[in-house]
Amino acid sequence: MNSRQRRGVILLLLSVLCALGAFAGVLSVISDVKSKVGPEVTAYRLKSDVAPYTALDEARFEKIKMPQRWLSKNAVTDLSEIRGKIAVTTLKAGSLLQSDMVVNQPALQPGQQEVAIMIDAATGVAGKITPGSTVNVYATFDGEREGDPAQSKIIVTNAKVLDVGELTALQPDENDRGRQPTDAVPITFALSTIDAQRITYAESFAQRVRLALVAPGGGTVPEQDRTYELAKDK
Repeated sequence: MNSRQRRGVILLLLSVLCALGAFAGVLSVISDVKSKVGPEVTAYRLKSDVAPYTALDEARFEKIKMPQRWLSKNAVTDLSEIRGKIAVTTLKAGSLLQSDMVVNQPALQPGQQEVAIMIDAATGVAGKITPGSTVNVYATFDGEREGDPAQSKIIVTNAKVLDVGELTALQPDENDRGRQPTDAVPITFALSTIDAQRITYAESFAQRVRLALVAPGGGTVPEQDRTYELAKDK
């Protein structure tokens, strides 16, 4: 082997060593990135916008992979979790599916119907009433005739809350120009026909409607305790 051949062999060996070094460097970078990012998990992304209260199915989502450390704790990683559920609000295309975006579909009992009314956010909800809550509905009315005392009435007891909507700014109507705009929340109930009539009447004609959260196992309020007048308080 002459000197030129020896130089060729040496250069070839150096090239091989450089290639191996570069390959080892790439593996090291990949390993470092994996160690920093962590393992990947399955997540689901919306293909298109979904309107509120729309029933959800698997066709509305696309499966993606992403690092587990980047997912929020309430991210949905198994589409079986959405079976029988509906969207809470408008879901935007490209959003990752999370458990707080969906709720169970309302299950009405025979003879019940869904009724939604607007409740003053400050005095009627206070952030503690959620879907599944049981509430008593209070309404305050002016006296029927001039000089009659105002009354507070429990118009519906043990009403089941199906949904709590988004905060909405309400403008006073033309007859109440002196009042300031208020924030209200749409509350959806499962009610009998008569209770639905009572609650919609109160929304239209009562001075104020309030919700009182009922503790688990709370009983029905006696009829004699459902109407209150200050003058009769002892």
